[in-house]
Amino acid sequence: MTKTLRTMLLVGLLCSGMSAHAQQPVENINPQRHGNLAEAQEAIEQAYNLTVRAQEVNHGEMAGHAERAKQLLREAANELKAAAVTLNREGR
Repeated sequence: MTKTLRTMLLVGLLCSGMSAHAQQPVENINPQRHGNLAEAQEAIEQAYNLTVRAQEVNHGEMAGHAERAKQLLREAANELKAAAVTLNREGR
């Protein structure tokens, strides 16, 4: 692999890592009100960050599975937020 191609690949991975970080799952559940849901959301963020690191170490070569896992983690974090909102509406 030429030095130029290697540099372009590294820049591409860096950019994809930055965009992946921008789409990181949010932690937006009040831990005082819904401690278990907030803790679950935190675990999702940790799993997401570990997946990003795995992509970096493996140069993103995971046949799209890591990207799919990150999408599912974002969806899971959103579902937990929806559960907290539902509980809030019900006064719990």
